[in-house]
Amino acid sequence: MVFVTSLLISFSLFFAPESIPHASAANEINWLTFEEAVAASKKKPKKILIDVYTVWCGPCKRMNEVTFKNPAVVDYVNKNYYAVKFNAEGNDTIRFMEYQFTNPNYDENKKTGRNGTHEFTSAIAAINGRISYPTVVYMDESFKILSPVPGFIQPKEIEPILRFFAENHHLTTKWEEYQQNFEGSF
Repeated sequence: MVFVTSLLISFSLFFAPESIPHASAANEINWLTFEEAVAASKKKPKKILIDVYTVWCGPCKRMNEVTFKNPAVVDYVNKNYYAVKFNAEGNDTIRFMEYQFTNPNYDENKKTGRNGTHEFTSAIAAINGRISYPTVVYMDESFKILSPVPGFIQPKEIEPILRFFAENHHLTTKWEEYQQNFEGSF
């Protein structure tokens, strides 16, 4: 009996998820700060995906749970992008391209609810002067904004967008044409 128990313990330790390389990385997106993503892209260029969210936003929470936890989305994003999760009402100071962005309306005493909009949010996620949550912002390897894409997006809906930018289709094909001919795999 002791031998069988020892064998089972050894077997479970040998095949535990920790012993499988990158087991946890395969289960979630490797979220970075914006500064970490920029530094990583300078060393090994990749496009940057920024999930602009707020803590009170229901569709943001749903997108985090449904879309950004989908195994195919996780795998594709981790391989092709540096991913950033950015709280649009947070208090982080962002230094980028000789600028410093803050949230001048942030209220330290406010633990829940809405805070003022962070300056970086307006700089990257505004569409026609308006901001909505969630918005996923795509940047190229030179940190140029390719497009902010607002709204909750299902895994099958985000796949063509992810591929459009990561695979550089945006350089040669209009989005409408690409979308019509797209055959997904997620």
